[in-house]
Amino acid sequence: MKKFSYLAVMAACLSTGLAAQAVLPEVNKAFSEVGLTVKAVADSTVPGMLQVQTDKGLFFMSDNKQYLFEGNIYDLKNKKLVNEDILKDIRKAGVKDFDGSVIEFKAADEKYVIHVFTDTSCGYCRKLHNEMADLNKAGITVRYLAFPRGGIQSATYDELQSIWCAKDAKQALTDAKNGKAVKQASCQNNVAQQYELGQSFGINGTPALILPDGRLIPGYQPAAALVATLSQNAS
Repeated sequence: MKKFSYLAVMAACLSTGLAAQAVLPEVNKAFSEVGLTVKAVADSTVPGMLQVQTDKGLFFMSDNKQYLFEGNIYDLKNKKLVNEDILKDIRKAGVKDFDGSVIEFKAADEKYVIHVFTDTSCGYCRKLHNEMADLNKAGITVRYLAFPRGGIQSATYDELQSIWCAKDAKQALTDAKNGKAVKQASCQNNVAQQYELGQSFGINGTPALILPDGRLIPGYQPAAALVATLSQNAS
């Protein structure tokens, strides 16, 4: 997997100022103590805070390095979610780096491309997949990325690896989502890296949909609602 564009965009979105650069060792130490790995640090648009991209998503930290904030911050003046404003470009670049290894269900008359982090044991993932014909008919191409909710030691991680290594990965994925057994297969794959990417976006459940503009929709959306969301965004 090529990481250049993802890291380059992350660096641009979290452009490290002198203040952030000076405290980087302290930030790394503080985050490591709570089990998080720092990927980038920047001076935040929120006064008195640093913004820190980690392997488990975006966090904010007080300038005195005493307080760690997890959750959404809303900019009342500009009427926007600060977290989303930071993460949209990072997500777009991140999924693009995996476009050579997704399992794609392509629309004949493609209007939109969405990326979906999926797990074979997830009921709502199956529900979304059952609407694939409607999604494709509406011009939505779906590119699947693996996200074994139980982690890389889980049975679904092994199953997802077999699916990504299958001769016909699309059919294997469809079979798994229909409750059919998947033939065990092995190959060089980046299922673990896809899972780690999802975690770095703050994803902790499936399905998780990344829209063309980088927005994240956590959870299932009916095909009609998803079409309406994409159409509204395009207009």
